[in-house]
Amino acid sequence: MKIKISLFVCALILIVPAARAQKPASPPWNIYTIKGERISFVLPVLPALQIYKETGTLPQKNRKRNVITCSLNGVRYTVHVVENSKQLVTLETFIHEQTTAYLWDNSFPADNLTFERDLTVDGVAGKSFLYPDKKGMVQFFATDKRLYEFRAYGASLDDPRIATFFHYLSLKKQDGAIEVSEAVQAGSFDIKPGTIVKSSEADSKARLISKPEPSYSPGARNEQITGTVVLKCIFAADGTVTNIRVIQGLPGGLTEKSIEAARKIKFIPATKNGRNVSMWMQLEYNFNLYP
Repeated sequence: MKIKISLFVCALILIVPAARAQKPASPPWNIYTIKGERISFVLPVLPALQIYKETGTLPQKNRKRNVITCSLNGVRYTVHVVENSKQLVTLETFIHEQTTAYLWDNSFPADNLTFERDLTVDGVAGKSFLYPDKKGMVQFFATDKRLYEFRAYGASLDDPRIATFFHYLSLKKQDGAIEVSEAVQAGSFDIKPGTIVKSSEADSKARLISKPEPSYSPGARNEQITGTVVLKCIFAADGTVTNIRVIQGLPGGLTEKSIEAARKIKFIPATKNGRNVSMWMQLEYNFNLYP
């Protein structure tokens, strides 16, 4: 398997169903889903997934909660997917839980949400709320098996980033969506302006020490999946590979294998004026099966 590393120079394209075509916010986004869930959403960067097992005095004494989080340039996005066995929790009860009982993420301001409107997505009824400062929105939905919360905060409501996140929400799993599992986490993606330099601005470019190759997942091998995974990431000044974005993915766990391999790359950071600096790079992982 050959791995090609080059400067990122191509434009990214958001892959979305034709029926929902709309010019996305910049930078272009990818469609994601949670492994094992029937849901799709778009984000500008690879998110992190945390899975919780909740116990308590709720109608459901034991339930699983998936929490997706990521942030970019001051805007933070979260998705909560909570088990709702036998529809024991109503939409109104779930909204009360999320806005009063649970403080999942202190990146958001204290909840004093204002009801905006009732809405329906893919045949599922929900409610939309606004933050008092008009810098974010929250939408809640409930089905007989799941409870959903979608939040975006950090920009005005007419900002294309907020609009894009909520426009492409789907309570169905879209074809081509990138599956996120606990093994694929990327943390925060806030990048301070001026900390990343272009290749032409660096006195010396990043130099590879080792670049582990991703292995085939059993499922992808059995299904004879081939192709190329393309990632955009930062070779950071501290010697780590961060801010990994999926430009082109493959099913069967090959995207996840590529991300894991990218994080293990060892390199000498680029330099400028005698100091280490960060640079955007593109990684291409080619998967081929030979007889």
